[in-house]
Amino acid sequence: MRSLLHILLALMVAAAAPAGADEPLKVTAIRAATIEFNRRMGLTGEIAARETLSAAFPTGGRITSISVNDGDRVEDGAELARIDRVQQEQALRSAKAQLAAASAELTAARDNEARQSQLFERGATTRATRSAATDRLAAAAARQAQAEAELNQAESALEDTVLLAPNSGTVIKRLAEPGQIVGAAQPVLQLALGDRYEAVFNVPEAVLNFGTAAHAPPPITLSPLDRPNVTVSGTVREVSPLVDPASGTVKVKVAMAHPLTGLSYGDAVRGGTEQTDGSGIALPWSALTATSQGPAVWVVDKADSTVSLRQIAVSRYTSDSILVESGLDEGEIVVSLGAQLLYPGRVVRYEEPAQ
Repeated sequence: MRSLLHILLALMVAAAAPAGADEPLKVTAIRAATIEFNRRMGLTGEIAARETLSAAFPTGGRITSISVNDGDRVEDGAELARIDRVQQEQALRSAKAQLAAASAELTAARDNEARQSQLFERGATTRATRSAATDRLAAAAARQAQAEAELNQAESALEDTVLLAPNSGTVIKRLAEPGQIVGAAQPVLQLALGDRYEAVFNVPEAVLNFGTAAHAPPPITLSPLDRPNVTVSGTVREVSPLVDPASGTVKVKVAMAHPLTGLSYGDAVRGGTEQTDGSGIALPWSALTATSQGPAVWVVDKADSTVSLRQIAVSRYTSDSILVESGLDEGEIVVSLGAQLLYPGRVVRYEEPAQ
């Protein structure tokens, strides 16, 4: 019984001992230093052509054949596709027949007008008869002109059933297949013009802070997904003014200085960049604690090695650090490890981590 009383008294004396009697707590600390905040960002995009063109038939119809496939190189004027031309061929034959009839009528009207003019000069016919022959000649000439125009139209319609390459380029994508009915001007093939490449990325609006006079677009490094060591530089060429409402992203086009070996249109490409977000004090996540007022850190008094809790304002969180906006001064000592055992006024023995 007496030994139990002794133990209780010892515990009471230990509990009543002043905090200053505690041995200094060994902690790890970091010296607050101002650095530049650099943010690295990587996204996957797609190789695209700098200039593209959609090839389409001027008239609608059913596609009978497509002569090219994705990736084929075509020259200016090469045949790309055909649509059914039965109606156009019938219209052409009809136009030729009408022109032949109009030509025959014109020849007859011309002969009749010449004959009536000769008879009129000899007084063997009336002026009215000669005038009627002249009018028939004029009408026959008009009908021949109309028939010639209709023939030209029919020949043009027949030519429109064959889709020719308007420029030299590379087939990026087939947008239709044989047997499909397409309308006039409906794209059938997409062509890449020239040999200039670019990479297209859908960048989240939240991280897009360039494109203005205050934030110039940063340089971009591009590489294949399976060969990260093969890189080529790129520059931001165009930033879309519109935000995709479904994904919250903005389309950004990056011009490539040189093509990437082994990559072509539609292939995936990795793009990376580094942006500077100004300067400030960066602390490791382990230094962060909190109070009812918000984020806080333990600051060591250099004079007596005691700690105090300091409220801070955080500008941004990263995967491995916190970026302090205000609340700390250059050179102050902040506890980075061991903060869970601290209380205001606690004496610590700190050591800064090796650099």
